[in-house]
Amino acid sequence: QVRLVESGGGLVQAGGSLTLSCTASGRTFGSYSMGWFRQAPGKEREFVSAMSFSGGITCYTDSEKGRFAISGDNVENTVYLQMNSLKPEDTAVYYCAADQRGTGATETEEYDFWGQGTQVTVSS
Repeated sequence: QVRLVESGGGLVQAGGSLTLSCTASGRTFGSYSMGWFRQAPGKEREFVSAMSFSGGITCYTDSEKGRFAISGDNVENTVYLQMNSLKPEDTAVYYCAADQRGTGATETEEYDFWGQGTQVTVSS
């Protein structure tokens, strides 16, 4: 059974940093891509970043480019999201997801497995 567990969320002041982690278990993830999404209250879940363990694909949305960095360890089946210069509008529940096609997709429907999420709150 595939399981994704996120950690690292919390409360931080604007301008601060957090690093989220997502550890996957239940199968070999070398050919997968891993994505980070977030969902703020009253809003739809939106893409943040994704990477492919095998192909080195990484992508970000324009608002996160330069502030966020995704990385991964395919031995530990863990993906990280380093978030710097955080803004109050980054406040959301952050979700990790796995796509067995490994394409680094940006759409939620492309992902097969999801974690439970970790709360990130940025105070002004």
